[in-house]
Amino acid sequence: MRSTSVECWDAGGRDFAASEPARLAPASVVEPVELTARPVRLRGSRVARGVMRLFGWRVVADGLPARQGVIVVYPHTSNWDFVWAVLAKWSLGLDVTFWGKATLFRVPLFGRWLRWLGGIPVVRDAPNGVVGQMAQRLVEARQRDEFMWLGLSPEGTRGRTPGWRSGFHQVALQAGVPVVLAYLDYPRREVGLDSAWRLSGDAPADLARFAQRLRGRAGRRPAFAAPVRLRAREDEVPR
Repeated sequence: MRSTSVECWDAGGRDFAASEPARLAPASVVEPVELTARPVRLRGSRVARGVMRLFGWRVVADGLPARQGVIVVYPHTSNWDFVWAVLAKWSLGLDVTFWGKATLFRVPLFGRWLRWLGGIPVVRDAPNGVVGQMAQRLVEARQRDEFMWLGLSPEGTRGRTPGWRSGFHQVALQAGVPVVLAYLDYPRREVGLDSAWRLSGDAPADLARFAQRLRGRAGRRPAFAAPVRLRAREDEVPR
């Protein structure tokens, strides 16, 4: 029977194989693991950090739990989020990727720019869908011990939505990789990596724990932030 509990990633860097069975743990020890003891260290650009400091911003992160995984960025309420997220990526030296429609990558110059930023083209009508394509890429990266982290905003847009899309959850489960919560906090002027998680497979239970961790993180337009819960299935984008 599948467990509905959420386990945090082991700070000691224990391998997260897709075939590893979930282990039940007492509720008292199922707590988020802070990123202060991450085995995969990051080293980025002092220039990017300096630019952020000029505007009063900082990056709060020490490392990652593994060489492959999914980073969820929340909340997404403004076009400025992209600017601070890219500066944070450079500040950390975090070679994070994101998916985009394959047709966008065929546009001259714009396609090159997307690839330079870390974009990966996906074919939405492929037999295995977007989720299957990205999960397979993560599995192959782990088999080759290559660094690959997929970053995305589960809200899907900077406007108000009824909840999160489930794609990130499906990708992480299929690939057998951890999820790291990243946040944009405008009142504190911080971009940070909060905690790393092993998913239980029960999406509502997982997101309930995420909501606890992300409570109090405010975007540039707080009223536009989606609640941390799955949106109704009819609102989901297929594949």
